[in-house]
Amino acid sequence: MKTAHILSLGAVLLSYAAEAHYIFQAVSTSGAKGAEYQYVRHNTNRNSPVVDLASLDLRCNVGGSSGASTETLPVAAGSSVTWTADTAVYHQGPVSFYMTKVANAAEADGSTPWFKIKDIGPTFPGGSWEKCTQKSFVVQIPKCLPSGDYLLRIQQLGIHNPGGAPQFYVNCAQVKVTGGGNGNPSPLVSIPGAFKKTDPGYTANIYNNFKNYSIPGPPVWTC
Repeated sequence: MKTAHILSLGAVLLSYAAEAHYIFQAVSTSGAKGAEYQYVRHNTNRNSPVVDLASLDLRCNVGGSSGASTETLPVAAGSSVTWTADTAVYHQGPVSFYMTKVANAAEADGSTPWFKIKDIGPTFPGGSWEKCTQKSFVVQIPKCLPSGDYLLRIQQLGIHNPGGAPQFYVNCAQVKVTGGGNGNPSPLVSIPGAFKKTDPGYTANIYNNFKNYSIPGPPVWTC
């Protein structure tokens, strides 16, 4: 009986641990409010993070390599897209937004080159994190971005466990940019490959002498 009780308690604790994270489930614009996983690729690892820097799951999360069952959201260049998570993002760490141009958003696997369009990091002095307890995050699609299909990727990096592997909370939305320009996004990076264990922002200790911070990945591209 005691063994059964311990196993039952263990199952509860494991369930709680799985539920103690968060996942970005929906995107919306001023013209379209998306339902959960309507325009966001459905991952298969519930709300667990990715921690392996060499994993292809860093692109669009576990199970997110295919978008056959996901709709593509029309988005005007220069407009804003709001990402919404299932619960408030509470782990300390930066939020970044990436895009990759593809021939067909539903068929893309994320192997094409990516570029970054926004970072949300800590503010100094004090080292506080902007919007670190919010459910929603807004990113503007660059006005000069060429029209066409893209994957729009959100990445929240949990660096709350110094000495342990940082946690990547990622998901991809499928968007079709309209009314774009002739911009030339750069620099372009591969995922995986854009993040290394030696990156200052990957190994930062936010609890000890936290006076500056460099967000991992390439610099943000702007028009």
